[in-house]
Amino acid sequence: MGIDSENLEAVFARAKRDVDEGVLPSAQVAIARMGKLAGLRTFGSAVQGGVEKPATDETLYSIFSSTKAIVAVAVWLLFEEGLLKLEERVADIIPEFATNGKDVVTVEQVLLHTCGFPYAPFHPECWGDREALLEAFQRWRLNWEPDSRYEYHPTSAHWVLSEIIYRRTGKDFRDFICERVTSPMGLDELFVGLPEEYDSRVAEVRWVGEQVEPPGGWGEVTPEAVLRFNDGAGRRSGIPGAGGIASAAELALFYQPLVNGGETVGGTRVLKPETIELGTQVRTEVRHADPIWKIPANRGLSIVVAGDDGNAFMRGFGRTVSPRAFGHGGAGGQIAWGDPETGISLGYCTNGFVDWMTMGRRITAISSLVAGLVS
Repeated sequence: MGIDSENLEAVFARAKRDVDEGVLPSAQVAIARMGKLAGLRTFGSAVQGGVEKPATDETLYSIFSSTKAIVAVAVWLLFEEGLLKLEERVADIIPEFATNGKDVVTVEQVLLHTCGFPYAPFHPECWGDREALLEAFQRWRLNWEPDSRYEYHPTSAHWVLSEIIYRRTGKDFRDFICERVTSPMGLDELFVGLPEEYDSRVAEVRWVGEQVEPPGGWGEVTPEAVLRFNDGAGRRSGIPGAGGIASAAELALFYQPLVNGGETVGGTRVLKPETIELGTQVRTEVRHADPIWKIPANRGLSIVVAGDDGNAFMRGFGRTVSPRAFGHGGAGGQIAWGDPETGISLGYCTNGFVDWMTMGRRITAISSLVAGLVS
């Protein structure tokens, strides 16, 4: 596969170090290239099925906002098949959304997090209840004028996307993703909506040290909300912006068709190359700078692009990827990206939440090491 084995061991050693030093309870890291898994290691232990036991390569993890890229591919398919247009107004697709000034919001703005309702609430007790979601849409209000700025929407934008998928396909977003995205990719254990029989393999999320909210608050991303991902109901709901569950291997392999022209190693066509180009084009502008980090948001359609401005490491890609690398990280330090220039893709998962500085350093180190693997 053209992978430097010595450097690959350095990736594994960096992931293991956090577990050995007690920074994290467990970690799992996987690298893929040429449509195949090049390496996978798991370290530490985690509560799985109510029992603390060693984490193995069979252990599954909550991937949090790395889920957004999976939902992205589902929406890209709607564009490819002529079922959706970027310029469409959400209210024309979901009439319940046309309240409190939201009638002007477009599909593109929702995908770019420029739609103006980052803090729109949807209580965890209602996750998975479509009627409650439609009622919530009617109550939601704008925090600022759509497209006037960028601000990360932790879950609200993707609840809208889940309903758009339903309105245009007649299928629950979880079923559509399984049938049209993960199954064609051969990813039988990348879940958006976890079947109950897999609960015993999921590493329960836990805080290590002080429970601290991320910079800027991000509204719903509170310590209490994070622990909700240990609940069966939350896992079943497949929260479209955050509820995916997978191994690091499945996460790395998810990006392989996307960096290889939309085709799996077995020859299954998942997306057309031009659809991937549509989704990975940077569409945010100067006015859409990240309000927390003060750098360009560099957003494609529900994914992040590394870029060539020297800020790729601030976006979760490390310092050595190509500008074309794209993906989406997740709360707690999950890493997921693919680089079309080298064909490398990375999946990294942990069940431990630590402070944001420690997490950021780890993401930069591991992503940088992985980007340099091609010999």
